[in-house]
Amino acid sequence: MTLTLTDVRLTYPDGDRRLVALNAVNLRIAPGELVAVTGPSGSGKSSLLAVAGALTSPESGTVRIEDTDVTALDQKGRDRLRRERIGFVFQQANLLASLTALDQLLLVAHLSGASRRPAEARARQMLDRVDLGGKAHKRPHQLSGGERQRVGVARALMGRPALLLVDEPTSALDHDRGEVVVALLRDITHEQQVATVMVTHDLQYLHLADRTVAMQDGRVIATQPAPA
Repeated sequence: MTLTLTDVRLTYPDGDRRLVALNAVNLRIAPGELVAVTGPSGSGKSSLLAVAGALTSPESGTVRIEDTDVTALDQKGRDRLRRERIGFVFQQANLLASLTALDQLLLVAHLSGASRRPAEARARQMLDRVDLGGKAHKRPHQLSGGERQRVGVARALMGRPALLLVDEPTSALDHDRGEVVVALLRDITHEQQVATVMVTHDLQYLHLADRTVAMQDGRVIATQPAPA
């Protein structure tokens, strides 16, 4: 499904004034497209993810996921949209220490009301896809940083999302493990026709994206094909 932001504006209170986080942002992410969003701290990258993921409502403008106007939904509708159509991958994998890799994914399915048998089949399929099928019963402390992040990717895909929002997935990884994670995100984006937005400070991985978007002071200042 396509993600479309049209004239999106978002501000936050800052003393006796308003701090502009997003200023007339227009952006379209197509199914099967991995877009890397770059920019300095405070440029609006995190706010972009929050608005796209229905975590924050903009003051003006519209956010659409295919034919759904996200900005018109009430809280219950936004919660349902996140649960059913959006996957999140965070800077840290945020895995529960007591759960195995398999159980991390099954917990997502349980919270969404899925039946155990098909959920376990889906979870094993996703762990196989991120090359962790042989470590399904390992707990986080038994996995490397790159493996934990790949569990996070698999967990985000459990609900077959139309939109994947990724926040600095390589920030805690060395170059080689980081490249594996971003290449995995690219491949899954293409295979499953997910619209993927990846915020990153690591410019060394931009060649793995389909397109790059540069932000500054809450605005999109450039968009171009990823470097070869």
